Amino acid sequence: VQLQASGGGLVQPGGSLRLSCAASETSLGINSMGWYRRAPGKQRELVASITFGGSTNYADSVKDRFTISRDNAKNTVSLQMNSLEPEDTAVYYCNAAVVVDPYTVVGVWGQGTEVTVSS
Repeated sequence: VQLQASGGGLVQPGGSLRLSCAASETSLGINSMGWYRRAPGKQRELVASITFGGSTNYADSVKDRFTISRDNAKNTVSLQMNSLEPEDTAVYYCNAAVVVDPYTVVGVWGQGTEVTVSS
C-alpha cells in the first residue's frame, strides 16, 4: 500500500488550502487516517485524525480552522485548511492504519507535501 499526498503550496495568511491523500490499494481496508505535520525545527505532530466511522480529533491549534474528511469507498482522506497562519507552515504527512490481515494493522506514511504560509 502506498499513500500519495497532494495539494500543498504557498498561500498568504488567512488563505485556504486543501490537502488530499489517496491509498493505492487496500485488500482488507483502513482503520484510522490522519494528517501530521513537521514544522522547521520541531517534531512531527498530529494535526487531525478520523476513524473509519467518521469520528474526528484535532490538535487544539487547528480546531475551528481545519476540517478532516474521508471517503471510505475511495480510500482517500482530505484536510481542508482555512484561515491559515504562518505557524501552519510545515511539511504535512498523511497516515493510514492499514489492515493487512485480520490480526495485523500497519501504519503507512505518505511522502509529505509542503505548506508555506507567508505574505
